[in-house]
Amino acid sequence: MFDLSIIIVSWNAKDYLRQCLVSLQRARAELSTEIIVVDNNSSDGSAEMVAREFPQVLLVRNATNAGFAAANNIGLRLARGKYGALINSDVEVPRGCLESMVGYMDQHESVGMLGPRMLTPSGEIGPSCMKRPSLRIWLASALGLARVVQGAGLHIIHPESLKTQEVDVLNGWFWMVRKSALENVGLLDEQFFMYGEDIDWSRRFWDRGWKVVYFAEAEALHYGGASSARAPVRFYVEMQRANLQYWKRYHGRTSQAAYLLIVALHQVFRLLGYGAVYALRPQARADAGFKCRRSAACLQWLVTPEGRNLAA
Repeated sequence: MFDLSIIIVSWNAKDYLRQCLVSLQRARAELSTEIIVVDNNSSDGSAEMVAREFPQVLLVRNATNAGFAAANNIGLRLARGKYGALINSDVEVPRGCLESMVGYMDQHESVGMLGPRMLTPSGEIGPSCMKRPSLRIWLASALGLARVVQGAGLHIIHPESLKTQEVDVLNGWFWMVRKSALENVGLLDEQFFMYGEDIDWSRRFWDRGWKVVYFAEAEALHYGGASSARAPVRFYVEMQRANLQYWKRYHGRTSQAAYLLIVALHQVFRLLGYGAVYALRPQARADAGFKCRRSAACLQWLVTPEGRNLAA
């Protein structure tokens, strides 16, 4: 058995993936590791690059884009490590990060999932964790109050102040999970194509009695959006779909109806607001127009058969 199985899902992120794999060659240090790359039918030569430049990596080539959860599960089923590290393709892992995380897991047997501090390309601390969603949080977001009312937002406003602590949700950019916990909790839910699986998985770890911990003593660089940037409107709609799917799973019909109304209002407010920006500030039209298209696409999706069925 390896100390650690490192699983990377990639879709059309060849340059980021190369940087990630190079960083892992340095970061493994004294740990016994295996690296598994699951390519979601990339068209940019990602799989060919891995086979050519990193022959020691176990490469899985999916015939279609299976989605984030399903592709990670493929890697987890192949993994032979005591722990599994699920790392996004647009992450660079520095020396000491993996060793420190494995050491913490070894010393804290009740921890099922661990996530490091996120560094952004600008040098700031990014959002590695968040609170479990509630109607209050969604409503505050819809009304633009998430950053005004203390504690009303989904994300931590000042992540740089966080110490190592238990959290509701670890965002799915970099997870380390205990194999014995997986046997109890189960794999990622493949009904979540992309987004939402982190909220669901974190909740399932907690429900099964395993702690979910943000680990401030280790950090890694996350560029962000390497795959979703290829199709930003599509993935924005996918995020709304995942959130609605999560809400339907854990809440009753009345709560579901309230949530759906909040989502619709949120997108209408965004459409009106960014429409006004587009009309009144010509210098901001590119960004405002893009955000109008995203909200319009989300509203359109909500009234399609798929959106109606999920909301039913």
